[in-house]
Parts: sequence; structure tokens; C-alpha cells
Amino acid sequence: MTIKVVGIGLEGKNSLTNFVLDIVNQATVLMGADRHLQYFSNYQVTKIKINNLESIITDIKKYQKQGENIVILASGDPLFFGIGRILVNNFTKEELEFYPHYSCVQLGFNKLKIPWQDAIFISLHGRNIDALIEALKKGYEKMAILTDNTNNPLVIWQVYHQLKSSFSYDFWLCENLGSQDEKITLIATTEDINLDNISPLNIIILIKKQEFDRDVLDVKKLPLMGLPDNLFKTFRDQHGLITKKEVRLMILGALALQQNQIIWDIGAGTGSVSIEIGRLVNSSKIYAIEKTAMGANLIRENSERFRVKNITVIHNKAEKIISDLPNPHRIFIGGSGGNLTLLLNIIQTKIHPEGKIVIALATIENLNEALQWFKENSWNYEILHVQISKSLAIAKNTRFNPLNPVQIITAWL
Repeated sequence: MTIKVVGIGLEGKNSLTNFVLDIVNQATVLMGADRHLQYFSNYQVTKIKINNLESIITDIKKYQKQGENIVILASGDPLFFGIGRILVNNFTKEELEFYPHYSCVQLGFNKLKIPWQDAIFISLHGRNIDALIEALKKGYEKMAILTDNTNNPLVIWQVYHQLKSSFSYDFWLCENLGSQDEKITLIATTEDINLDNISPLNIIILIKKQEFDRDVLDVKKLPLMGLPDNLFKTFRDQHGLITKKEVRLMILGALALQQNQIIWDIGAGTGSVSIEIGRLVNSSKIYAIEKTAMGANLIRENSERFRVKNITVIHNKAEKIISDLPNPHRIFIGGSGGNLTLLLNIIQTKIHPEGKIVIALATIENLNEALQWFKENSWNYEILHVQISKSLAIAKNTRFNPLNPVQIITAWL
């Protein structure tokens, strides 16, 4: 006899169709969480409370051998972060039948009236919070997060704000979905999250906001250098593709900037380094060179946002145009497009005799290529290996969240 796995909503029996209710009525062994079993408290059948998944598998197999009609009650869709995954790993498909109810995520998105086929789903139930941190760094458009008592809505809110993402989200707290006590709240501040009053049956839905309002930025209140990453507009599909503030500060120091210089920023990306330079040395002229049209447009928009006037944006491959640019005193290479050696060959014919090159590299192969070129061409160089971790408060504890390691080469003749 097959094992029936029935998804149930917060309305108990009333959430089941007559067809599925008949399946439950025919059970001789009923299994589920205490909350699920209470919906059928008047049933005179064997009831097994699910506490430990390993022991419940043993119980299922025991009753299966005895020929019992087993029905397992589960929340929502058993195959969506539910007991279904455990069951399909321990029984053949022929031994199982699934009768799903609405998942909490499906209910949440429908209440918000937002299509959800492109959403990212993250379960923090009994898991660490790293999956959420990685998802926030990538800046997905829509995220549904399953919580537990440890990774609760307050913890998720704190992590979201501490990461200082370049994109912001509408933060929806959804409680008791599918019941008469259903509640959906748009969270605006920490004070909106009172754990004592929040149902344990909750999920979080994050919806990325549209473009931030560039007019609200008060440049007079910005630091002289070390602009927060989340103030920059970045690539929508690669929001983490920006030279992080901590790394930018080291690059600025390595460049040893002075007034009235010509500066090239090759592979300028979103323009974060160019903008920092432009604000520090407003009498210098910066050429921000970016091969992608989207990147070049981002540099223009960020320059306008930060009121920086001394940046010339060039949309082209660097190797095609740098020979025609004014001779530079300082060069920063944030991206070479796979043509590092070619770029350095051209740069050597253009750079000021007392000039400096600073290169940020993420791979060992590019580091080796750069070092080989500097050695063969008798350049002096210094390598700084940058591996930074930032504190991240999670509930009552604090951990370190690492940034990707970077190698910074400073070279001079």
C-alpha cells in the first residue's frame, strides 16, 4: 500500500478538498507535527508525532510492513523544502503519493499580487545564514525566505541592512498565510519587528525596489573618500561588480595622487574608483575607459549623482584608444579584458617618466602575467595581498564576513 503525503493549510480540515479529506479519513496510521495531528484529534487511529526525521522513517517502514494505510500530514507542499525530500530519499517513487496544498511562498506572492516564477527561494530553517548573505550580495530581484526561531525576521532584517547592498528591497513579513489570522506587513524599521508578537509561522519576501532617487543624495555630507558602496548605481545583473570601498581606499593610497595630473582608469566598471579620484583631486583629468555600453552609462550616471565634473567617459576597448589619449601620470587597471600584456606594452610608451601603474587582480593567472611583464621590462613593483573580512552581527553574536581576496600591484620605473 502506498504512503500518502498530504499537504495541509492553516485552516486544517477546511483547507482540504473532499477528495483529499477522504484519503485522510481512510488512514489507519496518521503521522505529522503536533499542530497537524490536532486538526484530527477526534480520529480513532494510530497517531505518530513527527519529531525526529530519522526515527520517523523507521516507524514508517515498520507500519508499512504491517500493511497499515499510512497518511503523513505536512505543511503546504511537502516537496517544497518539506518532508517530501526526506521521503523520496528513503522510499521508491512507487511507494509514495503526494497531495500538495498551497505553499507558503505561493500564498505570499499571490497576496502581494506579484508574479513569482522568477523568484529565488532560500530556506534558513535549520540552516546557517550564508545562503541569504550570498543572495543579498548578488542582488536577486525577488527572494522568498523561510525562517526559524534562530534565523528569525529580526536577524534577516539586521543582515540585510549591515551588508549595505547597492540595491534596496521592500521587506515583507508574511504571517499565518492561508488562515483567518493572516497578516502581511511592510517592514520599514527595526521597531516594526517585535518577535514577541510575530507568529512562528512566517516567511520573508524581498522585492527589489526600482531605481533609487538620485536627487536625495546630499554630497556635502559625504566623506572626503571612502564612499559607501550602496550609493553607487551598479549593473542590475551583477550588482556586486564594483570595487569595494575598503579596496578602493588602498588603491587610492597606492596611486599617490597629486593635483593637475592625467589619470587613466582602464576597465572602469561603474566608475567607483574614477569618482573617488575625481572628488579628491578636482584639478586632475580622469579618463574612465569602459568597454561595455551599460558600464559607460553607469559611470556617467554615477558621475552626475556625485557631482563629479572632471571625468571623461570613453566607451571602447582600452587597447583601441589609449594610444590617442594624453600621456598619463597615473593609471589604474581594474579590468583588462584579457589583454593585460598588450595594454602594458602600450602604456609603457605613454606614461610619464615618474608615473605609476596600479592594478587590481583577482586571479593568480593575471597576477603571474603582470609580474612577468614587469620583470621583463625592468619595472619596480610591490604586491599587496588584500583579504578583508567585515563584522556582521547575527542575533546576539558577531561573525566576520569575507570579501573576495584581491592582489594590488603598484609599479613604477
